[in-house]
Amino acid sequence: MSEIEENLEDEVEFVNEETRSIPPWVITFADMVTLLMVFFILLFAIGTIEQEKWRQLKESLREALGADAIEELGTRQGLEVIKTQVDEQTVHAVDEVGAMVNREMEDIISEVEEFVFKNKLAGEVRVSSDDRGAVITISDVVLFPAGSAEMTPKGRTTLRQVFDVLKQFNYNVKVEGHTDNTPIRTLRYPSNWELSASRAAEVAHMLIDDGFPPERLSVEGFAEFRPKVPNTSPENRAVNRRIEVVYQRGSIRKRMVQILNRQ
Repeated sequence: MSEIEENLEDEVEFVNEETRSIPPWVITFADMVTLLMVFFILLFAIGTIEQEKWRQLKESLREALGADAIEELGTRQGLEVIKTQVDEQTVHAVDEVGAMVNREMEDIISEVEEFVFKNKLAGEVRVSSDDRGAVITISDVVLFPAGSAEMTPKGRTTLRQVFDVLKQFNYNVKVEGHTDNTPIRTLRYPSNWELSASRAAEVAHMLIDDGFPPERLSVEGFAEFRPKVPNTSPENRAVNRRIEVVYQRGSIRKRMVQILNRQ
């Protein structure tokens, strides 16, 4: 064996001995450190501020807050201006508007509850609130015969009484029609979609005839796909067949903002 080959063999043996002397966890730790380095590089790249988005943000804040000027991109002073105005103006205004909206919805609910009590309509007319707004629910047993969108005389009387209470609240209203899951297939109503939409439209037409501004009215039919309870019994299906008159929260909020701006 030549001298060169002997030296190479000694080097390989030395490397093998060094490798065997390194604990296994060191290799795993080195891999983890490499991955962390790549991760932070990615975070830095993603976190770079885009000039156009920052410009749009400044313009939006200037319009919303009525500020004459927002400092230039990335300056601490500019960020402090934004933070101060949002904290002291926007947050206070949002809290005040939210409280006014809640009070107005409570007034609507209180008026309807009083009406229901006086007219002994418990179980036929209900009122509640959710993300949509103040919701007046009227059972289809009161308003419509089975499988029809032609309102009954009792239904017309009840709806006019409800409207007499609600017309004092000048907000946008959405009329929603809902059915149970019993299928319908007639020439006029091929499915529950047509039936629910036709019932909602019938209520809307009556409200317009009684003086409700049509530009503040909208109609939706949901068929059987927004049940309040499972359609597992005749009683539950009767609960799901309903008309919901929604005084929309967004419309109430818009009016409260207008009132605050006039003060």
